[in-house]
Amino acid sequence: MSGPAVEHVLRAPRAVVGGVVRPAAIGLADGMIRVVCEVDADLGCAEQTILDPDVVLLPGLVDTHVHINDPGTDWEGFATATAAALAGGITTVVDMPLDSDPATTTVAALDIKRSAAAGVCRVDTGFWGGIVPDNLGSFGELTDAGVLGFKCFLSESGNPNFPPLDVAEFRAAMARVAELDSVLLVHAESARVLAGCPPPAGRDYGDFLRSRPDAAEQDAVQIVLDAVAETGARAHIVHVSSAAVLPLIADAKRAGLPVTAETCPHYLTFTAESIPEGGTVFAACPPIRGEGNRALLWAALAEGTLDMVVSDHSPCAPQHKDLHGGDFGRAFGGISSLQIALPALWTHAARAGFELPDVCRWMAQAPAGLAGLTDRGVIAPGTRADFCVFDPDAAWVVRGAELHHRHSLTPYEGAPLTGAVRQMWRGGRLADENTCGELLWAGVREPV
Repeated sequence: MSGPAVEHVLRAPRAVVGGVVRPAAIGLADGMIRVVCEVDADLGCAEQTILDPDVVLLPGLVDTHVHINDPGTDWEGFATATAAALAGGITTVVDMPLDSDPATTTVAALDIKRSAAAGVCRVDTGFWGGIVPDNLGSFGELTDAGVLGFKCFLSESGNPNFPPLDVAEFRAAMARVAELDSVLLVHAESARVLAGCPPPAGRDYGDFLRSRPDAAEQDAVQIVLDAVAETGARAHIVHVSSAAVLPLIADAKRAGLPVTAETCPHYLTFTAESIPEGGTVFAACPPIRGEGNRALLWAALAEGTLDMVVSDHSPCAPQHKDLHGGDFGRAFGGISSLQIALPALWTHAARAGFELPDVCRWMAQAPAGLAGLTDRGVIAPGTRADFCVFDPDAAWVVRGAELHHRHSLTPYEGAPLTGAVRQMWRGGRLADENTCGELLWAGVREPV
């Protein structure tokens, strides 16, 4: 057949293309997808790879919520995080701005972070910029420096170098984000609600839940939606854990407000009822809630109220989890899950009747859209030839010591999961130990 010149053909008996699983031949050239056609089509190319029928070709996943914590900490790092991402089916990550030293709130700090990332990333890596009270008048400079958008908190972040915005500061930030035609990612827990709650203390998970109630998320989401309506700025609500906010988000979407929202595998996997006394490895902010709440999050994904699922990979050195004391008031709140986000989600999505095109929409297409990365997230002509070859039926058990994360600690330890990554492709080539990613900013890529 005639058509665009291709260098290599990838023939997949099963591929996620156009929202369905179907056979496909994908013609590749210069790191891009040039044509997608019937699996037995003659593309006039001698080089080809034929995939086994027991695997499914997915687009490379995009994770827009990763705490790489580099430079300045021993919690993770660009080398380990991006190796874990690649092993987990992810070909693009976007780094959060707060748990590094310095935090990414100035152009100088962004330059330092890029220097730390140079030469060590296994996948494409972009950066969110941070908005804090001290840079309200200058954070726009980060747009010209290439951040993909911004992140802020409405309550304490846990890092004194990344303080939250109050309501007036948040509205001012949103007005500036609208002028920049950017997007603001918001950690939506309300400082004024949390101030009236008992502080977390002790080994009882119920007490930890009471320290961060649903009302904290409800109030913060309402603050966000009011500012969106007032300014017209795009907002994205990160790591939704409470189903109590879903009606607010659904109403805002019906009203046409430019708001999106995400949840995370741990909120869709674990339940408060199953967390043991002193189980601080499960501590996260906002917290993992009850079984009924989890069912409503799944329903919100089905309905489109929640747009995407991202890892919120937020690791720390093990001593910060107070594993021996089991005191939730002393434990760092974050879940380590980057490499296992895909199988963790797929295990439960398949049981709930979802299919792999749903997973690709939540974990590839929607996150790519959030970050403005229109050249990835789907298998279609004109997009990057980044792929995950996934065996949806493989059964295995998580062993943290076998993962690429810097620290082996994860609440998924010993969990039986279904689905395994068999191969990764980046830029039209099979990924190996020499695979290098690119730094991303403002739609531009730079080899690293």
